[in-house]
Amino acid sequence: MEKFRFEDLKVYQKSLDYVDFVYALSEKFPKHEIYSLTSQFRRASNSISLNIGEGESGTTNEYVNFLRISRRSARECVVCTTLARRRQYINEEQEADSRKRLVELSKMLSGLMNSLR
Repeated sequence: MEKFRFEDLKVYQKSLDYVDFVYALSEKFPKHEIYSLTSQFRRASNSISLNIGEGESGTTNEYVNFLRISRRSARECVVCTTLARRRQYINEEQEADSRKRLVELSKMLSGLMNSLR
């Protein structure tokens, strides 16, 4: 099967892992959150991967811009994590795991942007 170049990037693979993590985590959120925090958290996590893939096909400057959007989506996931913890939808360990993954993704995205410049 043919692959696109971005599919081999570690940051892309880790972003997919984070999407899986968020979906599993948010499955346990209350049903009344389905159209608010659950949806927002899932969309933000998906946006990290989607922008890595979408940006790779453009110019270097365009790609860097898409990676910036990915990094912003990671920060959006930080806020979703905080909100979930404050509402006691997740525990302290899950919050720490989410934040650790997001720090790693942010650093990897920054590194990729720096290497492209």
